[in-house]
Formats: sequence, structure tokens, C-alpha cells
Amino acid sequence: MADEKGRGFSTRAIHEAKVPPVDQDTPSVPIYQTATYRFADSDDYADTISFRKPGYTYTRGYGNPTLRAFEELMANLEGTEAAFSFASGMAAMHTVFTTLASTGDRIVASNELYGGAYSLFTKVMPRYGVTVDLVDPHDLDAVASLLPGAAFFYVETIANPNVTVADLEALGAMCRAQSVPAVVDNTFASPYLANPSRWGFEFVLHSATKFIGGHNDLIAGVVCGSRHGCLSLRDTAIDTGGTMAPFEAWLCMRGLVTLALRMERHGQSASGMATFLENHPKVERVWYPALDSHPQRAVAERLLPRGCGGVLAVEVTGGVEGGKRFCDALDLAWVATSLGGAHTLVGHAASTTHRQMEPEARRRAGIADGLVRVSVGLEDLDDLIEDFDRALEKV
Repeated sequence: MADEKGRGFSTRAIHEAKVPPVDQDTPSVPIYQTATYRFADSDDYADTISFRKPGYTYTRGYGNPTLRAFEELMANLEGTEAAFSFASGMAAMHTVFTTLASTGDRIVASNELYGGAYSLFTKVMPRYGVTVDLVDPHDLDAVASLLPGAAFFYVETIANPNVTVADLEALGAMCRAQSVPAVVDNTFASPYLANPSRWGFEFVLHSATKFIGGHNDLIAGVVCGSRHGCLSLRDTAIDTGGTMAPFEAWLCMRGLVTLALRMERHGQSASGMATFLENHPKVERVWYPALDSHPQRAVAERLLPRGCGGVLAVEVTGGVEGGKRFCDALDLAWVATSLGGAHTLVGHAASTTHRQMEPEARRRAGIADGLVRVSVGLEDLDDLIEDFDRALEKV
């Protein structure tokens, strides 16, 4: 049956759904689950897709209201002018790298890297004629000697997996003095614990999958920086396509609501767990920046006044096999990928998160063969300690 305009059922089903006007605030940003947008005419479309006028054209890179809300919130929390969202942390990282570096360029990067970043630096970028100098980020003289002429410098605020802490204040100043763009992965710290832009870092990236999302139910990335810098990332992302979806942006904003509370709890439990493990006879070493035994304890105290986050690393007796036995004996904690969620997760670094690194490269980065990364979740600390204590008995 047609309507008063003579239109059939299918036509009405497609065209009659309208966004109702809302004059009241809601605690949740709407999810604009759309790929495309309508224009008044072809000129309006041409002007909008060319960024000559504001508006939305296509969610892949050109913008979306839900993505924009997340990006503006992240920029606010990181203290930057702008932000740009991505489908994953690796998509964010790849876009930054390919925006800043071209064939013939040289990059300087910390040798303490997440395995995926290490692989991108050492296996992918060289295919395009980009070379990478890996350096101990705590040897400031060595960093300074390599910076002149570099396309950019890259480091992690808190390194994955052995949670060393880079002196971002000193490194940022060195990069500014050499006019070298500074890029930092702030995933382990989150914007609650550190805002690296204050120390001169031009791009601050996150795997939003981790502490920002906080529930192990999304894959996403984001980069915060200057408005000009984020526009340059957008130009690359439009052509390469690794951009965020609206639902993931909504989930990230849901996570950010409780980020401060969660980071406080993660940090308190991780500190308690680190203290327990450091005094256990089956443990050779614990890496956690709040411990007096940590080599960057003073740096962490200066740069991370709100705490050292929810990740620690432990070297148990027995090397590789000891590390695996320990992981496998846990019950409450999961042997699983990722970090930063409500569940406590563990992984033997050499065989999982850092499997891409050659043994010698791992050792240069301070990653022992038996090192286990622990992302301390939101469970009760006493229950976690009981689980870890029982598992260590089987090492």
C-alpha cells in the first residue's frame, strides 16, 4: 500500500527513518553507525570531501560525529590540540611512521619495544628504504649522538614488557634541540598517569584496546598531537584505511569515564603484587617502577606522580620452562593476549608478545628468557596473591 505521496513500502522503509530532535543532554554520546552522509547538491559534496567546508562525507578517515567526540575527549585528556582515531594501536603506529618517514630516511627508536613495534621497525619499514637505529633510551648520550638528521625519535613511556621508564623530559628536550619530531607510545601509562606532550612529544599514541577501553572487548588506537600533525595523519589514513569504527569509539568513551578509578586500582594492586613477588623465594627479579629495586625508580617518581600503572614483569626461577610452568599453573589469572582490562592476564614474553625479536635483541632490551608480563586486573588483591603463590609452588 502506497502512502500519500504514492511511495511504496520499501521506499518508505528506507527513507522515513529520521533522527528525532533531542533538546536534553544524555550521559552517552550517540553512536552514528553510518558510513555515508547526504548532501544538498554535488557542489556541497565536493566542498565537504575536499575539506573546504565543515561536514562529514565518509566515516573511513573523513570523519564521523562519534569518532570526533572520542578524538576531542582524548585530546582534552592528553593536553593536545587534536587527536585522530584508528582501527588498532598498530594502525596508529604504522600511520605515524609512514607519515613522518620516507624512502632514504633514518629513524631512531628505543630498543625496548613491544614486539609488534620492533617487527614494524625492523621488517616492514626497511622494505620501503627506511633504516632504523635502535638505542638504549636510558643512555642519553647515545640517543643524542644518533638524533641529528633522524626523521623522528620513538620511545615508550613505560616499556613493554619489562616496564622500564624512559626519561621523557630529557628525551623530549633533546629532540627539540635537534628539531627531530618525538613520538611516544603512552599505552602503559594512559593519559591519567602521563601526558608526554608537556615534555615536547609531538605525537602521543595509544593502543586504546588496553587501559583506555579497559574491558578487553574492543580493538582500537588513537594518536594525540597538534592540529596540523593530526591532519597529516588523516591524509595518510584516508589512503591507507586503518581508521576506527563508530562503535569502538563509543566503547572507548565508555572506558574513559572510569579510567582514573581503574588506574588507581590497577596501580595499587600491581604495587602490592610486586612487593609480594619480590620477596618470594621462587622469584629471581621483579620489574615494577614503584619498587626501590627498579633502575628508573627516581625517574618514575618524578614523571609518574599518580602511580606506575597496572603492568609488572617477573622473572621466576627455571628460565624459559620455569616461566611457562608458572603461567600454566595459574587459575584466576588468564594466559592471554593483551593487557589493561578487568581480568589479570599473563604471558611468557619471549614466546608470545616478543616472539618477533631474536634472542640477542631481547637480551639487549633486558628481556630475560623466563620473563613473564603480568597485567594486574581489578580482582581482589588477596585472591591474586593466593593464586600466584600457589602457582609458584609448581615452578
